[in-house]
Amino acid sequence: MSDTTHDGAVALSTPPSADDGLSSAEMAAKYGLTVSGARPGLFEYIRQLWGRRHFIMAFSRAKLTAQYSQAKLGQLWQVATPLLNALVYYLIFGLILGTRKGMTQDVFIPFLVTGVFVFTFTQSSVMAGVRAISGNLGLVRALHFPRASLPVSFSLQQLQQLLFSMIVLAVVAVAFGSYPSLSWLLIVPALAMQFLFNTGLALIMARLGSKTPDLAQLMPFVMRTWMYASGVMFSIPVMLKDKPDWIADVLQYNPAAIYMDLIRFALIDGYGAGNLPAHVWIVALAWAVLVGVVGFVYFWKAEERYGRG
Repeated sequence: MSDTTHDGAVALSTPPSADDGLSSAEMAAKYGLTVSGARPGLFEYIRQLWGRRHFIMAFSRAKLTAQYSQAKLGQLWQVATPLLNALVYYLIFGLILGTRKGMTQDVFIPFLVTGVFVFTFTQSSVMAGVRAISGNLGLVRALHFPRASLPVSFSLQQLQQLLFSMIVLAVVAVAFGSYPSLSWLLIVPALAMQFLFNTGLALIMARLGSKTPDLAQLMPFVMRTWMYASGVMFSIPVMLKDKPDWIADVLQYNPAAIYMDLIRFALIDGYGAGNLPAHVWIVALAWAVLVGVVGFVYFWKAEERYGRG
């Protein structure tokens, strides 16, 4: 449309638009627009996460390979590090402090190595979860993908690392008289439940760490305290037999101790069911489902806020 002005010039006017009078929300609905980075529904989020499963696997493998790429021994450090930790704990707690009370040498050494390896799985998953978002802001801000992919991939990386360590753990068990049997198959469901628990915990820590980077400096102290309270280097019932029963119960039913004991029971011939708390498999499953589900929902709730200032 055009109008003629008083001096004979032609002025163009904007034709009326069908969008005139529409609010921003109404225009977005009309043209099918959505907010960039908006949080999808829970089930849609799960579907998107499943669609990124190949990325999660590839990312975890790449991180695992790069972890020791600058070291001359390379991937051998995946096994050497927890073994060296176990050696130190054996010298201090086994020989000097005598924490192997109630266990023979053939049971105590696999007991100790198993505890160190299994607890390291949880510890590393938590520490990686704290930095999952804050340590990958470039990736989070550059690409659109379910942010849960990062803590999940880090937990998967730690599981892959533990599987390498399990080969050494099996050798240690055989060297001290615990030979392969059907009970070793129980390691599979125990590790599956621990992986679910670790992933839920990593998701919780990822959300907390995304807004509080200083949490990464605090967590080593928290994890060290948790390790000493979980019976990594000693049998909780034996060491606390002179203490009130509720103290031993609290420590035995904490999830780190539960998963360690299940794998010890499966792997070590001299570590019988009498060393396990009652209903241990049900408790292990409850911890895994509770922390896994709560952690996932808690992380999803803040999906649209990750990577923003």
